[in-house]
Amino acid sequence: MQVRAFTLADTEAVVRLWHDCELTRPWNDPYKDIARKLSVSPDLFWVGCAPNGEIIASIMVGYDGHRGWINYLAVHPAHQRQGHARQLVQRAEQALSELGCPKLNLQVRAGNEAVISFYESLGYADDRTLSLGKRLIPDL
Repeated sequence: MQVRAFTLADTEAVVRLWHDCELTRPWNDPYKDIARKLSVSPDLFWVGCAPNGEIIASIMVGYDGHRGWINYLAVHPAHQRQGHARQLVQRAEQALSELGCPKLNLQVRAGNEAVISFYESLGYADDRTLSLGKRLIPDL
């Protein structure tokens, strides 16, 4: 898989990928999430492409000067278990390390044991924290 920066022309393929991976939720507009990411550190939004150019993976990485974050890590179901997600996470870790980021956080929905196991295999552990959220701008 070749990894490259996201471009606007990738939008439909990435949204379709997120739907195929069941990452989208009714309260999050994926098009707005893409637009928001492109306004802040767009260089940390990557897609993974198969040899034929098809987008088969994505990752959004963030850094606020204190912690790094991973969002929208997705690998198309037909291309999972081939090391693509690991490749994207390693790239995120390297990029954040180069920015001086001391710690990387991510959120996994409760009950998603397969994804939790994947991250644990990469050395991630439960920080024993509770994630709270408050929507400031409704997408709907």
